[in-house]
Amino acid sequence: MRRLSRWLLLFSFLGLTGLSFTVSAQGRSLPDFTVLVEQQGPAVVNIATTQRVRTGAQAMPFPFDENDPAFELFRRFLPQMPRDPGDGGQRDAEKSLGSGFIISSDGYLLTNAHVVDGADTVTVRLTDKREFRAKVIGADKRADVALLKIDATGLPTVRLGDAARLKVGEWVVAIGSPFGFENSVTAGIVSAKGRALPQENYVPFIQTDVAINPGNSGGPLFNMNGEVVGINSQIYSRSGGFMGLSFAIPIDVAMDIQQQLRSTGKVSRGRLGIVIQEVSKELAEALGLAQQAGAVVNAVERGGPADKAGLEAGDVILKFDGKTITSSAELPRLVAAAKPGSRASVQVWRKGKLRDIPVQIGQMVDEGTVAARPLSGKGGAASSNRLGLVVSDLTAAQRRELELDGGVLIEELRGAAARSGLRTGDVIVAVISKGSTSEVKSAEQLNRLLNQVDPAANVTLLIRRGEMQTFVTIRGGAAGNGNGNGR
Repeated sequence: MRRLSRWLLLFSFLGLTGLSFTVSAQGRSLPDFTVLVEQQGPAVVNIATTQRVRTGAQAMPFPFDENDPAFELFRRFLPQMPRDPGDGGQRDAEKSLGSGFIISSDGYLLTNAHVVDGADTVTVRLTDKREFRAKVIGADKRADVALLKIDATGLPTVRLGDAARLKVGEWVVAIGSPFGFENSVTAGIVSAKGRALPQENYVPFIQTDVAINPGNSGGPLFNMNGEVVGINSQIYSRSGGFMGLSFAIPIDVAMDIQQQLRSTGKVSRGRLGIVIQEVSKELAEALGLAQQAGAVVNAVERGGPADKAGLEAGDVILKFDGKTITSSAELPRLVAAAKPGSRASVQVWRKGKLRDIPVQIGQMVDEGTVAARPLSGKGGAASSNRLGLVVSDLTAAQRRELELDGGVLIEELRGAAARSGLRTGDVIVAVISKGSTSEVKSAEQLNRLLNQVDPAANVTLLIRRGEMQTFVTIRGGAAGNGNGNGR
């Protein structure tokens, strides 16, 4: 007790003298970010954009003058119209606020593409209060990276780090302008690496719990050495504010993009011309794979690089250019990083055997989404089977339309089949079970194939849905329940 009292007295004395420090449960000091912020903060900038907005020539003018007592009340509920009738119905409107950081002393800086998207003017504000009109050298929406240039020299710059050396649990710091509060500092740890986000296949995001809010976009993420390891890009939120999930673009990805933007004004990415999906546990068992890994090819674009190389629907890509594919999300990044026109080796698992296929990488272009289109005409006589599938033979016209030699049309789903993810209008192309693949030619043949499969075993179907192909697994055991209702 006497020793504890002495420590309490010491802490009280330190508090009274203005000295402070924190000690963890293991007796180690917690990180001090002050030096990092002092050294790197001046290279972080605030970015404001404006866009010329057309309000319409026939718009109703605002009904109250600023001196009118009703002005403030109605201003909150009515849009403000241009006051000068000769302005053509346009006005400058503040579009967004964001952050950025200077990467060269002659005025090049990085931010997010969405910060400057559609902007007519971009203003960069430094920590010393100087403001510059910025030119957008180029922007890549796929990776959400933009390169800007301001007319200035002798500027402070950030130091660049290596995102690949980051470790999960490591401390990181963000500096930016959340909600317009310039040079705000927040800190946290790396929560995960290599995150794949929906519709974001080309960036292996760094996940952190650093507080990121609107206005932080485009700002730097620092490691404890004061080096930029990422660009803060987006958050996961149900409220619109920070909820503990923030994502940053690795700095090596951003620097590769900015180099291409600076030299050519655009970004080139490789492509194979395939549609892929994740290898599930059930699909791995059906294809005879020793482990759940790789990316299964659902469809191959006719005349595309993969088609010319000989890749087929149903192939499982296990390696690309010598790099192992543990998850399907990794493949688009590796292919996109390959130089168009270069050659790479693709290792695939096909019908129980490994094959190495050389392929020439193509050039990625912006592609629209291919919508599924319903088949025209009715199929042949429908019949149900033990999976709960009511199927019919394709007519000659339907086969010509789909360019298929076989396949059967799903007309109704019952029992387990109705819960499997299949849809009416899907066309079953093949049945896969225990590493064996059988093409489906008719409804009668499909039923024979299914009767040969152990009722307790999973059944994987290769289906055609519109212009796309995909694999759907119906779990064993429950399959027998699908046939009893409505026969």
